[in-house]
Amino acid sequence: MADSPGWMLYGANGFTGRLITAESVGRGMKPILAGRSADKIERLGQDADCPCRVFSLTSVDEVVKHLDGVSAVLHCAGPFSQTARPMMEACIARGVHYLDITGEIDVIEWASQQSDRARTAGVTLLPAVGMDVVPSDCLAALLSESLPNAVRLELAFSGELSVSPGTAKTIWQDIHRGGQVRQDGQIVRVPAGWKTLEVPFSRKSRLAMTIPWGDVASAYHTTGIPNIEVYAALSRKQITQTRRFRWLVAMAGLTPVQWMGRRWIDRRVSGPDERELLHGRTEFWGRVTDGDGRTAEATLETPNGYTLTVQTSLAVLKQVLEGHVAPGFFTPARAFGGDFIRQLSDVTFQWIDRPGS
Repeated sequence: MADSPGWMLYGANGFTGRLITAESVGRGMKPILAGRSADKIERLGQDADCPCRVFSLTSVDEVVKHLDGVSAVLHCAGPFSQTARPMMEACIARGVHYLDITGEIDVIEWASQQSDRARTAGVTLLPAVGMDVVPSDCLAALLSESLPNAVRLELAFSGELSVSPGTAKTIWQDIHRGGQVRQDGQIVRVPAGWKTLEVPFSRKSRLAMTIPWGDVASAYHTTGIPNIEVYAALSRKQITQTRRFRWLVAMAGLTPVQWMGRRWIDRRVSGPDERELLHGRTEFWGRVTDGDGRTAEATLETPNGYTLTVQTSLAVLKQVLEGHVAPGFFTPARAFGGDFIRQLSDVTFQWIDRPGS
């Protein structure tokens, strides 16, 4: 990909952005590093020997001006509920392919609604090309292929990795909204920690609770399965506290409380350390069920979420820059198939229950 057309990494100075910068430069690429903080972007550009552009996302017209000579944008600046729409609008207006690493349901849904506009403009829209949601989206696709008439999909993940400041801010921004699942094809709100499930991950079983994860949106567009729930493995104490303090969580939506939370994150959250990045693992589990009660079930194990995001985002970017993805909206597994995740390094997939096996 060293000789591929120019591409932009927006949010390059964030935790994940810096990891992607380092890996892409190590592969011989020179992305255009972009973001709104002049000091941080220019310093990073100098260290990485890459071109820089400094601009905010407050005006679509202004963003369009900064996309000159750019074939694709890999957007890494969250919270994506605030940043994805202006960047996506600018990319459609300028004829630039759009990728991001969101895991936010509303962002994926909004992108899906722009598919016709993007197709007319010759633009590929491929949100959620990181750990949220590439592995689980591919797992959902493999399960759906094994049981084509499935009507229910359950997904879960487990990982003990520290989160980056950007991820923490995204979680904090949406925590007051409770949970979300898909029922009969529609996204519906449910209380935080609505349901629990004992999940048989590959290493050991763990208790998990429902969370509003991106697959509630993406897996529906990938598989068409109308009922989707996503679970995260947590301790019994964490689940109990989540349910006990639902009333308090609702207060997190107040503007002063949001501001205080973001300030606290800026001071206290730094992201995973080098040991976590080198040795951390993430486990996934999925099960589909059809109307007759038949099931298909499998597990997936990958590197930690940040290392995996670097791998998946650059792998997807390569395919887009080489013209292998048509214009319009795609989920990762719709674009590349369920086996896409199995082509990456250090990934293990295993069937637990497969019809006909």
